[in-house]
Amino acid sequence: MTPDIIEVVSPATEQIVGRVPRASVRDVDRAVAAARVAFDDGPWPHMAVEERVAVLRRLSARLHSDVDDIAALVTNQNGTPYEFSRMAQAYAPVMVLDYYLDLVAGFPFEEVRMGMLGLTHVRGLPVGVVGAVTSWNMPLYQALCKLAPALLAGCTAVLKPAPEAPLDSLLLARAAAEAGVPDGVLDVVVGNGEVGAHLVAHPGLDKVSFTGSVRTGRQVMAACSANLTRVSLELGGKSAAVVLDDADLDSVVGQIASLAYMNSGQSCVAQTRILAPRTRYDEVVERVAYAVSKMAVGDPMDPATQIGPLVSARQRERVEEYLRIGVAEGARLVVGGDRPEDLSKGWYLRPALFADVTNDMRIAREEVFGPVACVIPYDDEDEAVRIADDSPYGLAGTVWTADAERGLRLARRVRAGSYSVNMFNMEMGAPFGGFKKSGIGRELGPEGLREYLEYQTIHTATSDLPKVRE
Repeated sequence: MTPDIIEVVSPATEQIVGRVPRASVRDVDRAVAAARVAFDDGPWPHMAVEERVAVLRRLSARLHSDVDDIAALVTNQNGTPYEFSRMAQAYAPVMVLDYYLDLVAGFPFEEVRMGMLGLTHVRGLPVGVVGAVTSWNMPLYQALCKLAPALLAGCTAVLKPAPEAPLDSLLLARAAAEAGVPDGVLDVVVGNGEVGAHLVAHPGLDKVSFTGSVRTGRQVMAACSANLTRVSLELGGKSAAVVLDDADLDSVVGQIASLAYMNSGQSCVAQTRILAPRTRYDEVVERVAYAVSKMAVGDPMDPATQIGPLVSARQRERVEEYLRIGVAEGARLVVGGDRPEDLSKGWYLRPALFADVTNDMRIAREEVFGPVACVIPYDDEDEAVRIADDSPYGLAGTVWTADAERGLRLARRVRAGSYSVNMFNMEMGAPFGGFKKSGIGRELGPEGLREYLEYQTIHTATSDLPKVRE
């Protein structure tokens, strides 16, 4: 290994699966300068929307043809189970791009409104040069949640992926160039925290879109404040799955368990707090524990695998520390939490479930970001809502009930950015983001496109308008 190279290591085999150039702060300066020139002097922002759509439809076609390869690449890079990778790490990113390709065709980038003194033209203009910073858990999906609306709006961008998961971002950049995206419109820099910090503080940026931890999000926001750079933050979560007393456990427990441990628990929307009515608490714990004990842990390329390795040895050690904290706090470890004896290589950990958890415990309040969930009892619906809301986060949640209207009423009471009744969904056409420390701004939906627009108002006096011949 040299200082100029980042080695990408498989979490399953601990073998090197790729090597990429390590960017320096000088490389960041060059990338921002190229994006600045492409925005200020290049054709991209001045193209008709239809022209940008034509270019990015070619990119979409290329990514569609590569979904199997993308899924395998991300699985080898991240350790994500292949079946989850195929849908969430390969198809879903292209679905985001396709959604925005269709949306912008009829989007009102300019409106004319009748005002009190004349006509008002309201124009949505590209915000400028965007710094897009993504995490390692859902790298290509996060990248296209930012880049699809930004590029279609006419922005240029510098993408900085996490050093643990850069390979799909480089594949995206190559595909974009082959599709005809002009030079400087999309650049990728791969580096450590110093590189990321230099990018988000760069005076050449007009907008930063960041996905990651609350701790780093605070630093990003502080850096952006120095230049008054526009910023959006998609941060952490500690989502609650509320099981109501009328829920059919036979039909919902498997779904709840899958949502709690999706992507081996490395997901900001994972339903890691399972709220169960006290009258059915033991039954819920027993059934969830059984479902967890049957989850297949192993080779992420095996279609039967449900729990793959954690992304790094450091991440596994972090999760194991939370397991020790949970036991020390008085929670009962019902199942899992150990390293599989039959897997000598890889950063594996069996999915863990805690019972006898109170909502003031650290394992109930802090984002573990690993295969760890807890079951918390409540006495009535009001207390369930209080517990769900008693969190520094407000990203997502679910409610499980035999009465969908009852579930909808409860969902409307919880302060979370996304809520689902008897399912979990992240609809491309609906805004996604969080309340409280889960972030600022929204991705997806028309709201996600507006994050990359600046609005200009032009007033025209009625007397100055051309006369209409009768």
